[in-house]
Amino acid sequence: MSETVRTGPTAASHADPAAPDPRRWRALVFIALAQLMVVLDGTIVNIALPSAQRDLGISDGNRQWVITAYALAFGGLLLFGGRIADMWGRKRTFITGLIGFAAASALGGAASGQAMLLGSRALQGVFGALLAPAALSLLAVTFTQAKERAKAFGIYGAIAGGGGAVGLILGGFLTEYLNWRWTFFVNVPFAIVAALGAIFVVTEPKGQRNRASLDIPGVLLSTLGLVSLVYGFTRAESDGWSDSVTIGSFVAAVVLLGFFLLVEGRVKAPLLPLRVVTDRTRGGIYLSLGLAIIAMFGLFLFLTFYLQVVKGYSPVKTGFAFLPMMAGMITGSTQIGARLMTRVPARFLMGPGFLLAAVGMLFLTQMEVGSGYASLVLPAELMLGLGMGTAFMPAMSLATHGIQPRDAGVASAMVNTSQQVGGAIGTALLNTIAASATTAYLTSHAGKGGDARLLQAQALVHGYSNAIWWAVGILLVAATLAFTLVTTGNRKSGPAATSGDGDTADAKAADARSAETEIVDIPVIAH
Repeated sequence: MSETVRTGPTAASHADPAAPDPRRWRALVFIALAQLMVVLDGTIVNIALPSAQRDLGISDGNRQWVITAYALAFGGLLLFGGRIADMWGRKRTFITGLIGFAAASALGGAASGQAMLLGSRALQGVFGALLAPAALSLLAVTFTQAKERAKAFGIYGAIAGGGGAVGLILGGFLTEYLNWRWTFFVNVPFAIVAALGAIFVVTEPKGQRNRASLDIPGVLLSTLGLVSLVYGFTRAESDGWSDSVTIGSFVAAVVLLGFFLLVEGRVKAPLLPLRVVTDRTRGGIYLSLGLAIIAMFGLFLFLTFYLQVVKGYSPVKTGFAFLPMMAGMITGSTQIGARLMTRVPARFLMGPGFLLAAVGMLFLTQMEVGSGYASLVLPAELMLGLGMGTAFMPAMSLATHGIQPRDAGVASAMVNTSQQVGGAIGTALLNTIAASATTAYLTSHAGKGGDARLLQAQALVHGYSNAIWWAVGILLVAATLAFTLVTTGNRKSGPAATSGDGDTADAKAADARSAETEIVDIPVIAH
């Protein structure tokens, strides 16, 4: 049993009474750079895929594996990567992930055939699963003072939300003016700079590792379960929801993840301590963030197709068309979320943020073949960016708020897992809805004459609009969950508090701190 003793004003970290690392803001640059590289990779390769397919002779049936190989490895190994970061050390795991990701990217850029490219994508996913949770957990243990934490996570949240749009721009430039191989090679300088910065600048607080033995059954069950889940949604997108392999993948995922939860409740040193996900606020963040990513991934998909296929934009022009959304995310995250995080409860940032994004989505349900960019797409993007940026910032921060330092890696991995699974669901679910609506429109308008190309464009837009209506509903659910479940992060939440027995009580104690005095919680063992 433990109790919390409160002391007066101090700038100390919750884990160490010493002053904060003076190089922490320089460290943020390299942590953010690594995160940008991982997020970029989610969209930059999509732009280059048609060119790579032609160059390497990849069949249409195997084309999806360029995306799926990465998604399966990354999504399946995230919890394992988070646990390795807690056990092995976050800085060491971060650097290893960067070096491995760079090597895998170089291999992909030099690919001479389909097997080599697919293998490199899987390796990128493996090392990305080490890198992503290590980066977020380093941020969590480095910035513990309330105002500094808000600023740091504001920057991180902006990158996490807007990096995909940067990937579209960069991917378009590299593919159009160089060749598809540079969408892989570009990761190498990013990784080298970030790794050198980590070696010389990043400092991990001492005494925060979780040296318990590795939960091998948990690793196997979680990895196989998450791979089955992600593959099920990927398969549904290409082969349909009634496909026997799709259904089998979902059944296997439910069984494996169910056994995983049973094992985690019984073993001495679980891969995923259940206290991480059963905390009301943290669970609410994982759920609402995953739902928001479903809507957001669907939007990226449909807006990209709308601009390129219907409006005839080039890849580069399409990338630039997403810039207002990226600007909105950066503004919402760094100027709204970060500034208000210490002044208002987090649910009053996340909930309204998701609602504003839903209004932006609502605008896009009105799109037509002849809709103008400035009159429809631009205001929708600005609202989406501002809303998502405002919501993502406190979500990223509170996902590791009040967590024990030894659990920071796996808590960070759960953030990435919710995003990865949300992305897989969004792509498969909304794309299926859009395709069904498009087919129904073409069937109902067949034989009525008119321009066949115009009819095809109208059918596509009808399909996009129907799917975006679903995205609006999903964002409304995300906002409701944020309002009702996220109760941590009230005014002047100070450093994340910890105790020997759990984190929930200390998180609540952190929320009760006054607006005038910065409080530090020191765990004391009660005899």
